[in-house]
Amino acid sequence: MLRTSRALLAMRHALDAELVVSELLGSWQGPRVHGIDANRLIGEGLLDYARRDATPAALALLTGVASLGASHRHRMKAGRGARELVERGIARPRWASSPNTARPVEAYVSRSRFGDTDELVCTYRYERDYDAEDTEHALITVIDHNSGGILRDAWVSTKVDRLLRHCTEEADANPMASFAPLSLERAHTLLNAAIERTDRLVAATAEEDPGYEPGRALTSLLAFIRARARVLPREEPGRAGSWRRDRRATLAARFLASDAAADLSDSYAAGRCAEHIIDYGCDADFGRPLRVSPRKVETFMLEWLPRRVVLLPEEQEAMPHVLAAWIRWAGPFQGLPEIALHATVDAVWEATAVFTESYWDPSSTFGLRREVLNRLLPDGDLSALPRRMFAFPLVDVTTGLDEDGFDPTTAAGRRALLRLDHFDAYDVPPRTRGRHSAVPEPAEEILDPVDEEALAAHERLAERLWKGDPPNLWRAVQRLLDRGHTRSAVLETLLGVLGDTEDESALIKGLDEL
Repeated sequence: MLRTSRALLAMRHALDAELVVSELLGSWQGPRVHGIDANRLIGEGLLDYARRDATPAALALLTGVASLGASHRHRMKAGRGARELVERGIARPRWASSPNTARPVEAYVSRSRFGDTDELVCTYRYERDYDAEDTEHALITVIDHNSGGILRDAWVSTKVDRLLRHCTEEADANPMASFAPLSLERAHTLLNAAIERTDRLVAATAEEDPGYEPGRALTSLLAFIRARARVLPREEPGRAGSWRRDRRATLAARFLASDAAADLSDSYAAGRCAEHIIDYGCDADFGRPLRVSPRKVETFMLEWLPRRVVLLPEEQEAMPHVLAAWIRWAGPFQGLPEIALHATVDAVWEATAVFTESYWDPSSTFGLRREVLNRLLPDGDLSALPRRMFAFPLVDVTTGLDEDGFDPTTAAGRRALLRLDHFDAYDVPPRTRGRHSAVPEPAEEILDPVDEEALAAHERLAERLWKGDPPNLWRAVQRLLDRGHTRSAVLETLLGVLGDTEDESALIKGLDEL
């Protein structure tokens, strides 16, 4: 790293230096893989090594990390190391001899009428004294909304005027394109959300495939992108708009009362399908349920629905018809011309055959019997399945014994399942004994107070896992499992956190620190 950093000494402009440092950091910065935090292991060691090396290249690297470091800790540590080397008489590179902080100037967004991707253009200008030329530059990031709002590509340009002129001319010549100013605050929200979603995707993919690497061009710019996102002003709380349940229900009611939905015969199935369409737009498409496009149709029908929702047979049959009606109703709000509406409706029918044939059966996907799946998902929320399987792993063992006695949706059923999990003892209501020869008699001994207290604490934890309350709980479980901890060790850790605090905010903080 230090040998490569010698190139920083010959550079005249801070932008060139920042891009080189960003590429250096991108060569190792990334998610935890197999429990190893590369940011800490390599980053901490690199900063200490550079400070001890005490060369101009080391000072240049520390100066760059002070601006582009992924964590506040790294930036502060690099800044202290750089000041220490300056005090020891190490010469600074020219680009670091004057203030070179980049400040945001303007933001724009370029997109098609379909809105599948946003090309976010943010312009910046350096505040520095030694050179007034080429201080302005633009960061262009491509956000792919059909892939969950992740960063798909990025690049930097110093030809800002030419870039903006080209985007304007392209939008004027293409009726399906738009290019418009955007507030810096809204740019902050969009860019930071895209960074977070990209980080989550990279972390999840890297755990499944340790050899996975995102595109090299994007990786080399991630540190630079994060630094530019940090200096954008924040959007005021609530300004971005929130889609609460009542607001979603109102939108569904407006659609079902419209002429576009008049031909839908099964009103109950249509209502359920409309709810799923709205939830997808609100939760997976940056709060844009009214946006429609051929690509969004394919992603919704062939990827999101099979992974997130258990549809009843009548809902599976109704979904293409409801989605086509939704497109005809929502498209005009988006300003789509008639030809674009027809293309989007056509995409529904083109995807319907594949949707009908390949809509996933969770009972085969997760290796569970249908009766077990029904007990774990009475509300049809497929996203809840992993955490409920973690909370009640023995629900499969009790299938065929007495489903009422081991019903995880009731307090008595949860207690019976957890008693079996904790103490290998059945706790079946008296009316069920003797009905099934496979059910052994409950243990004669009564649990001592310590065991009763432990069982009650486990019940409270299992109920939270069932509901996903708070969401931080399941995220903590996943992190601990990813580190290689056993289920029993994870449960013990969580019970310790839940037992130490009664305040919900303190609980969330404790979970996030695990």
